[in-house]
Amino acid sequence: MSMRAILVNGGKGPVENLILGTAPRPTPAAHHVLVKVKSFGLNRMDIFQRMGKYPVPKHASEILGVEFSGTVAQTGTTASKWKEGDEVMGIAAGGAYAEYIAVPQTHVLPKPSQLSWNEAASVPEAWLTAFGALAVSCSIKRDEHVLVHTGASGVGVAANQLARFLGAKTVTTTASTDDKLAWLRRMPMAPTHTVNYKTADFAEEIARVTDGHGVDVLVDFVGKSHWEKNIASLAVDGRMVLLALLSGATVEKFSLQPFLYKRLRLEGSTLRARSEDYQTALIERFAREVLPEISGVDGPGKLKAYIHATYPWAQIQDATRELEANQNIGKVVAEID
Repeated sequence: MSMRAILVNGGKGPVENLILGTAPRPTPAAHHVLVKVKSFGLNRMDIFQRMGKYPVPKHASEILGVEFSGTVAQTGTTASKWKEGDEVMGIAAGGAYAEYIAVPQTHVLPKPSQLSWNEAASVPEAWLTAFGALAVSCSIKRDEHVLVHTGASGVGVAANQLARFLGAKTVTTTASTDDKLAWLRRMPMAPTHTVNYKTADFAEEIARVTDGHGVDVLVDFVGKSHWEKNIASLAVDGRMVLLALLSGATVEKFSLQPFLYKRLRLEGSTLRARSEDYQTALIERFAREVLPEISGVDGPGKLKAYIHATYPWAQIQDATRELEANQNIGKVVAEID
């Protein structure tokens, strides 16, 4: 049995290689569920994977996409958590750019009534990544100081809100334009301070904002270009989690002394490559502690799911170009007709 899916013509290449074609419809394993996809979120890793520059987890679908919303169409023989017709949202190692996706039953969550299909599809990857970074990797505590880079990205928008929600004393975020920073300051759960990293020294701003204390928690996606200032920004016993390497992976020369004398901790993390057990535990904790508080922009939740743009999936090339342009604030989402 076949289904429609977004394919990469030739296996990899430019955005023009994205086409709407057909692929085999997956069959759910015993502990999996098959979901009929309504909407899916676009992520920067999809771009790198399409270009052949992202290490795809073993056994992952060759079809792009790691987050989705939809309805349960079929359950595996031992998957008792869900039933046909349940409205869900979830994460996957791949395969979300398609009419159907099979995932472990532990990797879907109930779609809250206060979220539309598009809003629900925008949540799983970004918010779970942000929650894992803050609550698990960095063990954020109330009244700590936090720095979040790429603040207008999907994960950045989530991390800024979550840091405030989890009780941070200050939340400083960086972005590349004043317009993005102004938008972030208008969020109900907004960062307390913002810095345009192209025109100001964020390490100096951190010293000012924290009265010389530094940040206890730092969430970085940038890597090379921010490295020295990141280390300078961290407080004694500071924790930094590295989620991406947008500016490059190699720092040619740096001193280990601050790690020793400030007792710094650095952890790298990519949610997609984590074990199924780790992902399951994170999803369960997120469902208890965070998901009930998330709504759309006009909804009642303390935390908001922001969508920058929505496209019909037949316009996947345009949707991808929107993300590649790096002008988005919040998520880019595609709808399946």
